[in-house]
Amino acid sequence: MDSEFKTYPEALDWLFKQLPMFSRVGAAAYKPGLDTSLALDKFFGHPHRSFRSIHVAGTNGKGSVSHSLASVLQAQGYKVGLYTSPHLVDFRERIRVNGEMIPRDAVTEFINAYRRSGYEGHPSFFELTMMMAFDWFRKAQVDYAIIEVGMGGRLDSTNIITPLACVITNISKDHTQFLGGTLKEIASEKAGIIKSGIPVVVGEAEGEVKEVFERKAESADTMITFAAEDALLSDVNDLDDFSDTEGNRYSFELKGDYQKANIRTIFSSIAMLRKTGIDISNESVRHGLAHVSDLTGLAGRWMKISERPLTIADTGHNEAGLSYNMRQLQALRKHNEKLHIVMGFVNDKDVRHILPLFPADAEYYVTRAMIPRAMPVADVAALCRDCGLHFTMYDSVPEAYRAVLAKATEDDIIYVGGSTFIVADLLADLQK
Repeated sequence: MDSEFKTYPEALDWLFKQLPMFSRVGAAAYKPGLDTSLALDKFFGHPHRSFRSIHVAGTNGKGSVSHSLASVLQAQGYKVGLYTSPHLVDFRERIRVNGEMIPRDAVTEFINAYRRSGYEGHPSFFELTMMMAFDWFRKAQVDYAIIEVGMGGRLDSTNIITPLACVITNISKDHTQFLGGTLKEIASEKAGIIKSGIPVVVGEAEGEVKEVFERKAESADTMITFAAEDALLSDVNDLDDFSDTEGNRYSFELKGDYQKANIRTIFSSIAMLRKTGIDISNESVRHGLAHVSDLTGLAGRWMKISERPLTIADTGHNEAGLSYNMRQLQALRKHNEKLHIVMGFVNDKDVRHILPLFPADAEYYVTRAMIPRAMPVADVAALCRDCGLHFTMYDSVPEAYRAVLAKATEDDIIYVGGSTFIVADLLADLQK
């Protein structure tokens, strides 16, 4: 038998080498299919059957929606597990109970238990991490767990669960090499989490994408709600102060413009959860939405790093997410303030369709995250040059960020993004 790991760093290093994280290396780590997850689940005694779960999928917004639902349930007094990916700074961000990350000792203990168990399969990083989360939620005796899909839905490891309810936030083009090149194909993969008799909320869908979800719900004989058509909220023009159609007023801590669509998905999901028998008061909704980050540890969503200069970091990384962000940045320039953008991408993104979204008159600080999957700085620079953007190249996010701080005035605006991992490197540096 292999010797046991004595320390958390040793155990984590071993875990990272088990068909490494997709988020770090990309396609080489992609392992579709449920066979290994089902076998692993059986071997560990089906831990997900010991708690009730809510399954959340979608191209954009699933992290915000997952954390917000967890926050509301926590505010109601429930013990809530939250499984999300990727992490920004600490691996343990992926597995939380009432906002608290899984302890380092628990990670080490799970990995040691797995290695001495005699299990003969070869699970991936994501499959093992998922099972670690389910096992931890069972040990913690959570009341509910919010389970975020890793990629797609139909063949995602998490699709072994039988949840109380499902949420699909929206569909846009991302991971097309795995999920399909059209919105209809991607929607079909996301719709794979819809199961017989289990209600589902879809945040944003129209045309053939909506038809995909309608057909899937009909074949599964289940109730489907489209949040955009669900008249639960008045116009959400101000996330600091909006109301439901009964006159109850709320404030949402998350401020990105894209949250105006997410908040409708969240309210429709809460209504759905109430119909399943979960007691959720309006006051718990109010408190949970106003304190999402404090209650769950969410970071990186239109995150204000400083006031002067106004500095925003956001993990939006595909065409739909970045188009929201660029519009919101332009709206902040009320007096034609200078805009500085620290950006980088991963090498499997279609950046040629993304860069035209960025303002031509901004100053760009081109860099790369410290992961193998990051697009080389020279490649990003070449694409910027083709788009006529004015840029300077930097070898790392901290170097680029220090350069922008040295150049920007207090009245300027700084944006850090383009990739989840650009934001991750910034936050890791700021926490030193």
